[in-house]
Amino acid sequence: MAAFIVRMGPLLVLWLAVFLSGTWAVDRGNFKTCDQSAFCKRQRALKPGQSPYRALLETLELTNTKLTLQLINDNNKVRLLLELYRLQGNMTRVKINELKPLKPRFEVPDVLINNPPTEPLSLLSQDENGVVLSLGADSQWLIVSAKPFRLDIMEGREVLLSLNSRGLLAFEHLRIRKDTQVDPEGAEKKEETDAANEQAEGETAKEDGMWEETFKSHTDNKPNGPSSISLDFSLPGVEHVYGIPEHADSLKLKTTDGGDPYRLFNLDVFQYELFNPMALYGAIPVMLSHSAQRTMGIFWLNAAETWVDISSNTAGKTVFGQMLDYVQGSSETPQTDVRWISESGIIDVFIMLGPTPTDVFSQYASLTGTQAFPPLSALAYHQCRWNYNDQEDVAAVDQGFDEHDIPYDFIWLDIEHTDGKRYFTWDPHKFPQPKDMLQGLMDKRRKMVTIVDPHIKVDSSYKIHNEIRSKGFYVKNKDGGDYEGWCWPGNSGYPDFTNPEMRAWWASMFAYDQYEGSMENMYTWNDMNEPSVFNGPEVTMHKDALHGNWENRDLHNLYGLYVQMATAEGLIERSGGVERPFVLTRAFFAGSQRYGAVWTGDNTAEWEHLKISIPMCLSLGLVGVSFCGADVGGFFKSPSTELLVRWYQTGAYQPFFRAHAHLDTPRREPWLFGPENTALIREAVRQRYALLPYWYQLFYHAHHSGQPVMRPLWVEYPQDTATFSMDDQFLLGRDLLVHPVTEEGGRGVTAYLPGKGEVWFDVHTFQKHNGAQNLYIPVTISSIPVFQRGGSIIPRKARVRRSSSCMEHDPYTLFVALSPKRFAQGELYIDDGHTFNFDKQKQFIHRRLSFANKALSSRNLAPGSQFITPSWIEKIVILGASKPSKATLKTPDGKENLLEFEFDASMSVLTLRKPGVNAGVDWTVVLQ
Repeated sequence: MAAFIVRMGPLLVLWLAVFLSGTWAVDRGNFKTCDQSAFCKRQRALKPGQSPYRALLETLELTNTKLTLQLINDNNKVRLLLELYRLQGNMTRVKINELKPLKPRFEVPDVLINNPPTEPLSLLSQDENGVVLSLGADSQWLIVSAKPFRLDIMEGREVLLSLNSRGLLAFEHLRIRKDTQVDPEGAEKKEETDAANEQAEGETAKEDGMWEETFKSHTDNKPNGPSSISLDFSLPGVEHVYGIPEHADSLKLKTTDGGDPYRLFNLDVFQYELFNPMALYGAIPVMLSHSAQRTMGIFWLNAAETWVDISSNTAGKTVFGQMLDYVQGSSETPQTDVRWISESGIIDVFIMLGPTPTDVFSQYASLTGTQAFPPLSALAYHQCRWNYNDQEDVAAVDQGFDEHDIPYDFIWLDIEHTDGKRYFTWDPHKFPQPKDMLQGLMDKRRKMVTIVDPHIKVDSSYKIHNEIRSKGFYVKNKDGGDYEGWCWPGNSGYPDFTNPEMRAWWASMFAYDQYEGSMENMYTWNDMNEPSVFNGPEVTMHKDALHGNWENRDLHNLYGLYVQMATAEGLIERSGGVERPFVLTRAFFAGSQRYGAVWTGDNTAEWEHLKISIPMCLSLGLVGVSFCGADVGGFFKSPSTELLVRWYQTGAYQPFFRAHAHLDTPRREPWLFGPENTALIREAVRQRYALLPYWYQLFYHAHHSGQPVMRPLWVEYPQDTATFSMDDQFLLGRDLLVHPVTEEGGRGVTAYLPGKGEVWFDVHTFQKHNGAQNLYIPVTISSIPVFQRGGSIIPRKARVRRSSSCMEHDPYTLFVALSPKRFAQGELYIDDGHTFNFDKQKQFIHRRLSFANKALSSRNLAPGSQFITPSWIEKIVILGASKPSKATLKTPDGKENLLEFEFDASMSVLTLRKPGVNAGVDWTVVLQ
């Protein structure tokens, strides 16, 4: 570490000395609270119930696609323009902007996958108090009240959601600073501006931070002055809201009364704290509300720093108080109120009306796209640390997995593999022959990930820097020069990824003839892309840095999305558009799911960090990002052996499965903790590999429909209130329930098995349990409590090999878990595992597996698809079965074969051996 620091320059040495000293904990003083953020403090000081905004009904215009209406602030006479759209799929879009801004305000590009298609609105009634519009299906109405302005969305007589019901709409209009005022073009414009400015300056004369503010040693100059926006939403009947990642907090969002709001501002937070609303690496401004009656979503499309306040009329009540309400028949309806506050931009909000969780997922996917379909190998196990030392170290680790019979697919290289932190290069002494190293992995059908960060060493001998500078592709500072800050290489420039020309050039750098030493089995990791600036305010870029004509303050949360977008495009281009990419990102925004995977950042080897990985990934899944995981073992500090084993057992059942560790931690490859613990880790990893066919199938559906892979129980049991706050267990798809052991010294867990009238089967013992109960499960260090839902069929591969690619053509085992009605359904999805041919050429197999009337059958779900697999069905295990007298396999050619079987009467498990039928054809097994 010392030699590493010496190479990085004196300023960075000082920064690292502070950053890495002490207790390895976040310094909260490095990051703003709401009171330290001028716009948040101003907005939060507004009191509810005093809205100055009035709808000017005489300005209403209704076309086939939208309603427009002017709003006026009666305090300062500034007018706003409201645009309202009814969108296909039971959604409503509301946009509010200044009617005549001094200059354009930022509107988020590139996040929506298209211009959302609209449906006609119809005017039902209008008077001096407001208008009523029909939203079409299911007796839905939209009521616009004029004074004060308010929107209510109703279904029949029930209010689903209200906007500005508390009067917290606030829109800081652009203005000219009085002491530097230059006449705007046109006398009329000047007159309007002066009048508005006089009122506005009077309103906020006592407020600091309008034109500049200082945090610690950094001053943020604001040439556009105050420009923040705010809007409140009320959700009657709702007590549970979720989403707005990323926060290290419970799945159910907490009320923020008396504390800070949840913050959305992409930041490099060193060893983050748990259970607080501080900003982290990513920001997805999407919130879901859920009750037993309905699920809805709010998508606040704004990429500036954003704060979200949540309050509830039931939050402060004790259990006794709630019981008293029940006994006394209190008529108070539960309600959650949410307020969004952003520093700049416009109000652009999508209201997704559900009504089911599945509907909301589909609605959001129709706006921002679905999860990228990863190569199958990316769903396997990844081995990483900062850093594997050299080529010999990589070869030794690779060999260690083989010697200890532990499968893995990817080995990762962190920043030390480069030549002096110059990305797209290799250290000539440690990695002199990267192609030889990659070829050695390829010979074993394994792969590598190398890190490529978006801070570029300022060095005139570095090709990447010279090209970016010569093309003018760096982010600029407020004076027009290239913005520079400190990061791992020392003095660094930051490419402007908001520029499509920059992204195209960056993508071209991944070509095999540009990225020397790269091969087709090498993929990419984008870290530090918040962006991280060690000597910047809050360890990130100055807000007055310029991306073309826009300030970083307008689009900050988009930066990481653009980095991953450009990198993913580069991996696609290098293969001529044939191969699916794999790109991991730390920073993200709405729409990032289209480009790859995310992880939960720099966690710690502590039990609480293991536990928090579950709600953090569940929250991401709810807002489109299914490909989520946490560093197994914890990035900082050293886990106890028990914690490491439990983390492997948990990680094996989370979507992205990677072990990672800090440079200064002791090595922790899976075989370094004694043979007993090696065996436990091996078993956890092997369980992951056996289940890869099911994982792949879930990601196929996530890609096609936007349904989360890892999901809270309430998604599948939306009326079961017992599930609404659960975040220590989860479902994979519909059919696997996982309750990891996350307590030190745990001797048992209590799992909730949902579904009245349903049954669940322990996947290890095949023991059957009834649904709608809390089940206490004694555990040992080898236990991973997992249950398969009765009524499901799950494919597995029992022959676990050194990598997933080595298992490509291996046979399948089908696990059929019968429902109480002796019925089950499932699917089998197969393609080549790595190209886009499944989409472009319809080369895939997708089959429906059904058990009914004592017959198990496989039928084609995609008649137009074409793909041939050598894989066959090796075994069928039926749970909850009765003993047949015989089992017959029937194939389309009319052949019938008797099958060998075994029946365990004590567990009611029927095992059919070697049906021998190809996995891609129709067949039926009849039990008699």
